[in-house]
Order: sequence, then C-alpha cells, then structure tokens
Amino acid sequence: MTDTNMIRWEQDTDGVVLLTIDNPEGPVNLLSPLFERSLAATVDRLEAERDDITGVVITSAKKSFFAGADLTFLGQTAPERAGEFAAGADRSKALLRRLETLGRPVVAAINGSAIGGGLEIALACHHRIALDVGHSRIGLPEVTLGLLPGAGGLTRTVRMLGLHKALTEVLLTGRLFTPAKALAKGLVDELADSHEQLPALARRWIAEHPDAAQPWDTKGYRIPGGHSASQSTNAFQSSVVMPIAATLRKQGRGTPMIAPHRLVAAAVEGTQVDIDTALKIETRYLAELACGQISSNMIKAFHFDTQYIAKGGSRPDGFPRHQAKKAVVLGAGMMGAGIAHVCATAGIEVVLKDVSVEAAERGKAYSDKILTKAVAAGKCTEAERERVLARIVTTDRAEDAAGADLVIEAVFENTELKKKVFAEIEPHLAPGAVLGSNTSTLPITGLAEGVQRQEDFIGLHFFSPVDKMALLEIIVGERTSDETLAKAFDIAQQIGKTPIVVGDSRGFFTSRVIGTFLTEAIEMLTEGAHPASIEQAGLQAGYPTAPLALNDELNLKLAQKVRGETKAAWIAEGRPLVHMAAFDAVDRMVDEFGRPGRLEGAGFYEYADGRRGGLWPGLKEAFHTTDADIPFADMVERMLFIEAIESVKCLDENVLRSVPDANVGSVIGIGFPAWTGGVLQYINQYEGGPAGFVARARRLAERYGDRFTPPASLVALAESGETYR
Repeated sequence: MTDTNMIRWEQDTDGVVLLTIDNPEGPVNLLSPLFERSLAATVDRLEAERDDITGVVITSAKKSFFAGADLTFLGQTAPERAGEFAAGADRSKALLRRLETLGRPVVAAINGSAIGGGLEIALACHHRIALDVGHSRIGLPEVTLGLLPGAGGLTRTVRMLGLHKALTEVLLTGRLFTPAKALAKGLVDELADSHEQLPALARRWIAEHPDAAQPWDTKGYRIPGGHSASQSTNAFQSSVVMPIAATLRKQGRGTPMIAPHRLVAAAVEGTQVDIDTALKIETRYLAELACGQISSNMIKAFHFDTQYIAKGGSRPDGFPRHQAKKAVVLGAGMMGAGIAHVCATAGIEVVLKDVSVEAAERGKAYSDKILTKAVAAGKCTEAERERVLARIVTTDRAEDAAGADLVIEAVFENTELKKKVFAEIEPHLAPGAVLGSNTSTLPITGLAEGVQRQEDFIGLHFFSPVDKMALLEIIVGERTSDETLAKAFDIAQQIGKTPIVVGDSRGFFTSRVIGTFLTEAIEMLTEGAHPASIEQAGLQAGYPTAPLALNDELNLKLAQKVRGETKAAWIAEGRPLVHMAAFDAVDRMVDEFGRPGRLEGAGFYEYADGRRGGLWPGLKEAFHTTDADIPFADMVERMLFIEAIESVKCLDENVLRSVPDANVGSVIGIGFPAWTGGVLQYINQYEGGPAGFVARARRLAERYGDRFTPPASLVALAESGETYR
C-alpha cells in the first residue's frame, strides 16, 4: 500500500480477493478524496481481472470498519458548491454501483463499527458479516447532523427493508445498533464470534453463492411491503407516506430542521424509479442539505465541539487520569437517587445517605425500578441488575463514608444545609477526595467555606432525569485546584456524562441562561401576547418544550426563591437591580392565583392526574392577553436572542471558558434548538454573521428593552469580521 492507495489487495489461490481498507492519514477510515481515488483504482482492477476472481471480501485494518464521511470537509461546504458536491457524490456512488454489479460475490467483513458512510459501503456488498463485539456500533446517524445517508445508504436501505421499516426504524431515528441489533433490523446478515472467524465465514458464503447479485438487480424484484409504483397512489399515500409525514410535521412544528422531510422525500421518490435514478434523487437532496447552514451548525456542535470536550479541551494538563472507587451521595431524593444510579452503573461503590435508612432505601428503589424495566426490555440481565444494586449501600450514618474518594451532595438548595452535611461527612473521607455539590444556582465559592479542604471543593451540576440527561456542568470555585478539576472531569467521563467546565457565579451558565428564556416568555405574556402564540413561537424556534409549559415543569415557586436569593446577593454586593414585569406575573401566579406549576396541579396549564391539559383559561383575564402587536418572528427571535446575549455575557465574565462548552452545554443541557448548533454558533450563523445579529439585536432593544442591547465584546467581534470559535 502507498500513500496514493488506502486499499490493500491480497488474492489467494482460490481466487478470492481480500481488500483491506487502511487510511494512512489517521486512526480511522473516512470517505475522502484519497478513498475515492483508491476505490476507483481498485474497482478498475477488479473489473480488469474479473475472470481470475471468484469473490471479494472487504474489511479494515483499523479497530473500526469505517467511520463515515470526513466531517471537516462537510462542515465547510457552501451553497455555491452544491453542484460540485453533487458531482462528487455521484462519482463515489457510481464506483459502489460498479462494485455491486461486478458479477462476483462481494462480502463486507465488518470487523468493528460501521457508521454512516461505512455502513453504506457495506450495503453495496451482497452479504454483510459483523464481528459481534460490545463496543461495535452499526447505523446511519446522518439525520442527527442535519443530513441524509447519501452514499447510497438511503436508497439501498429502502430497497432492503421496505419504505416504512427503513424510515421509521433506521433512517429517521439515526440510531446506532449493536451488531446483534443490526442483525435483527436486517442491516447485517450474519455475526462472527471472533476476528479469525470473519474471513472464514466470508469465504464460505462466497463459495455457496458464486452468482450473487443484489436483490434489486434481480428480475421480478419488488420492494418489501410494496411501493408507490406497485399500489394505487391513494392507497400508498394513506397507508405509508401520510402517517410518517404527519408525525414529522408534529415533531418539527415548523422549525428550520428540514433533514427529516428531505429524507422522506428522497425515499418516497426513489421507490417510483429504478435504482440508478433513485441514487441521483438521493444525491440531489443530500447536496441541498450538505451545502446548507443547518448541517454546518449541527456538525460543529455534535462533532467538532463535542470532540473538543471528549478529548479534554477543558481539562487541565499535567494530571494523571483519575477513577473514583467509592462515592458518597448525600440526599436520596430524585437527584440523589439518579446520581447514585449512574455511579453504580459505572462500577463505582456508592453509599447513599439520607436522614433515615428508609429515605435512603426509597432512593435505591429508583435504581431497582430502572433496572427492572431494563431487564424486561432485554437491555440487561438479571445478574447485571443484581450487581448494580449490590453496589448501592443505604445508610443514615456518616461513618459509612469511610475511605470514599468522592462526595456528591444533592440536598435542598439551602446554603446552610449544604454546609452542614459536608461538615458531617468530611472527617470520614479519603485524603484528596473530591467534594462535589450538585447545586444548580448557589455560588461554589461560598459553599466551599463550609469545608476544611476548599481546594477539593467543586460544583457538579447534574440535570434531571440524571440517568437520561448527558450533560454535567462542572463549576470551578475561587479556591478549587486544577487537580480537583481534572479529577472531576475524569469522573464525569467515567460515569458516561459530557462535562462542560464553567466559572463560578450565581446560576452558573446553564441555569442563568435558561432563566432568561423562561422569563422572556412570561414578559411577552405581560405585554398582552396570547399564551398559545408564545408557546407556538417557542416550539417553532425549535425548543423541545414550550416556554410556559417548561415554567410549570420547573415550578414558579422555585423561580421566586432563586430570584429572592439573587436579589439579596446583588443588594449585598451593591449591584444595580433590574425589575421586569415578568417577576410580578410570577408572584401573581403563585401568591394570588395559587398556580405555581405542575407539581401542585395548577400553573400556566391545567393538570389532571399529573397530566398536562390545555392552557389555563384564566390567563386571558389575568394578563389581559389579546393578540398584542408583537410580530410572530419577533416572538421567536426574542427567545433565541436573549439566551445568546446572556451567553456572551457569561463569556465576558469568564463564567464560560470555551465556545464548545457554550454550544454543547446549551443544546444537550438546556434545550437550545439543536438546528442552531448552540448559543454562540447561533450568532455565527445568523444572516450576515455576528454583524447581522448585532443589527437585529439593536432593533429588538429599541422595541422591547435594553436587555437586547448587544454587549460591547459582541459588537467588537462583529466589527472585526470574526466569529466565535
């Protein structure tokens, strides 16, 4: 193999050619110009020497089979290059088409993960054998990046599985499957138990299928389940297309997230034509998405920014990797129970402490419930369930914390209570133990005054439900050491969380920024905006939950409490107070109407048996809502802009330490719309870039208040022509 060909050719005396893909430019195989040149040379040779070939096996020299497309290239693709991009995609697909019509059996020996373009290469083979190892993942996740599988994966999956199954179980979900699940879905045909077994199984299949061809190249082939060319148009539309389209419309709610819609269009249109035409249709839709802004945003957030975090971009250098062995969780309520569960699942011994053993046992029961469901769903075994539960020891005694190297406090948001539980537990811990507080708003520097070793104290802000939410916000106090931060970062990854690192301030980054979103929605209510319009604006912006509904979920009493503490702190610091009409609205909802939120069964919405119903009819009279003269576009952008502007302030104040932390934290932590790529990427991608954002922010400030005035640092960025990186 030379640097001009990343596919190694080996041929045995039986005529079977083993093609081993080995990218010399990195640790994984990627779809790239080098791969395209290598594949072209290889296919040319296969065709030229076809008479001497009995079959072909494609495998990889890397730990994974193939990682997909080179996202560095995709993230830089601009609309004016759509034609060039489409031509390149068609060239690559033509090579795979020549491979599957070679006239010889071609087998993919998938020795590790085959993701995106990697699986698409395997789909162009006649048979797929996957090595059954736990770390391997197989799937087509393109839709999660604002794209669609465009190397033939969409077209071939539909022809293999049928339109409905391909869309609903594979393409629209973007899920990655274990090899066993991929076999059950029909994405692979066979499993191998070992690396040694892979080539043997491939050779056996080749020997048994000397005339192998793809089903769609066989006379009389029909797409499973029928397709629009084999049914009446009305029957096909009503039975397959319309239900999927209706679901997408409901999920999308008018957001700019167009990839799922284009994916469905390409799939449906492709069923009405031959495969070669279908592949061209696929290319047309891919080029539109790949050369659009939304995919660039999502690639930045979900690949590059996430990769920056995963590789330790926010972790201090010079400290060895750390693993926690024994953790003490203080407080067995909903948060504490969830934290205990994720720690125990990661193999950490957990002491779950509360004021009584009974209370601690109720917290442990949370893990029992989750694990019992997992066993019933086949996601874990009974033995695994027992092992995890055995790691959680319940207690009301501080002495049981003896030797623990990690504490995570998860009691009520009360400074004195938090200091009390730390003072009780600290004498029993191992030297250098990480002292973590799960506070969501209280400054870490102040809480650290309650412990002896303030350099070991750090904020570990989890998100509810802990077992499902991926983010962990790590907050560094004034006296927190770099060693403690490094340990906390490693612990976050040990328990499967995505860590972002922020500086200390009331509300930190996530709580502070989401608070502006929640308040802005209520502010619009006080201006006379119809509550249904406010909710629709939030959903069409792309937020996963409408803002008034989210206010109910988080509880207005809590909002009152946090505001009161913030006000007291600001007065003590001599900082100016800014009053908003939304604050009075919250007070009226709680004190006058007795409607603090879902927990009490009454808030901005009506509730029955804990389930949300319609908006409270009394809102119109209480806040004199008419359809105020607020353009709908303004309502949408007020929510997005207020969070983005507050994030810039966090960056200015060193609360935020990096742009990736801001983008990833905002999307996976507080529900900032995924299509934007995150709070700071939203500014970058706004029409006209930061300069366009600044101009729009000034117009919003003129109409709705000084809170929309762009910070000086943002204005300077816009004037320089730079973006947030």
